[in-house]
Amino acid sequence: MPPGRAPEPASPEHGWLIPDWPAPAGVRSVFTTRQGGVSVGAYAGLNLGLHVADDAAAVAQNRQRLAQAVGGRPVFLNQVHGTKCIELDGRTPDGTEADACTTSHPGAVCTIMVADCLPVLLTTTGGGRVAAAHAGWRGLLGQGGTGVLEQTLESFCPLAPANKAGGATEIIAWLGPCIGPGAFEVGDEVRSAFVEALPQAQAFFQPLSAGKWLADLPGLARQRLQAAGVQRIYGNDGSPAWCTVSNPSRFFSHRRDRISGRMAACIWLE
Repeated sequence: MPPGRAPEPASPEHGWLIPDWPAPAGVRSVFTTRQGGVSVGAYAGLNLGLHVADDAAAVAQNRQRLAQAVGGRPVFLNQVHGTKCIELDGRTPDGTEADACTTSHPGAVCTIMVADCLPVLLTTTGGGRVAAAHAGWRGLLGQGGTGVLEQTLESFCPLAPANKAGGATEIIAWLGPCIGPGAFEVGDEVRSAFVEALPQAQAFFQPLSAGKWLADLPGLARQRLQAAGVQRIYGNDGSPAWCTVSNPSRFFSHRRDRISGRMAACIWLE
């Protein structure tokens, strides 16, 4: 995506984002916004999180609206800022602990909830498998150079080795809205951990004050994906229009509001 380009046009029916990427026929995806829901107060709009003290009946109605819109069953994970990726089928229960999911089963909707962390959607140019990952800084970093994105990419092998750039079947990625590089303040320990894992990561941290840095989360994710061999990456380029903190009428943000709803990135096979 050219630098500075705004997020893709929203779904006219719901006000949600429809990813603009070359996913093959049969692969569908969407990113919900605050629009289209029944929650009120701090959660006003389409809050999909049951764990944030919103009215449970309102959340259930919001989730039902999402299910109707995607024509399948969104599976809501218990996300713990880890690196585990699970396989979904029609029987996977909501609340399964993981921070990424993948499926080759039509109708099972890979669903990641966010309110500042980065959602990453993945598929191949040949179709047949999709995945979604919750990439906050902890999950993105992982341990020993292996984080949630690397774990999720493993689910595509040997279907499409990530380093098979230009091949008949190639992994492609879409990055959704998240906290932007002008708002994501972190400490020395976060920067040091990323740079230790990949020295080139220092380019995505800008000094703010003593011991404080501004981190470019989508930039770090792009770097991790590229290091794993994924070259075709679309969506969030770090510009202000993608920042959850800076767009309160469109996006929930925990960093901005502390009490906040949750949005969802969904990908599925028809």
